[in-house]
Amino acid sequence: MNDVQHILTHCRTVAVVGLSPKTHRDSYEVAEYLQSHGWRIIPVNPLAKVPSILGERVYDSLTQAAAHENIDLVDCFRNSEDIPPIVDEAIALGLGAVWMQLGIEHAEAAAKARQAGLRVVENRCIKIDLAGFQNQVG
Repeated sequence: MNDVQHILTHCRTVAVVGLSPKTHRDSYEVAEYLQSHGWRIIPVNPLAKVPSILGERVYDSLTQAAAHENIDLVDCFRNSEDIPPIVDEAIALGLGAVWMQLGIEHAEAAAKARQAGLRVVENRCIKIDLAGFQNQVG
């Protein structure tokens, strides 16, 4: 089972780093889709300036979120250059997987995450992959 299949099969609680409260943003649409398909989303965005997004409490960091929630997956809606500290935090917290959305890649951070035992997906949209996966199994 590859990392995409494993994540789509086994993960159900996802910290969405960079989740915007703006409904027209990709991060919001993807999180809403995941939520509508039974996933629990945990918004992580220190700049959101709102207490909740999609009915879930917004956290300032993965560390803060992990203190209150059990996180299966970190879904990244940040620029590629912002990925290394997110991966470092995921590794330090012992989280199991990191997903970098379409257009987001960081080879060194991905390699570091894999070496630490995390499952890693780069440059793919989890909403698209989940829809395709559900059609296959479904």
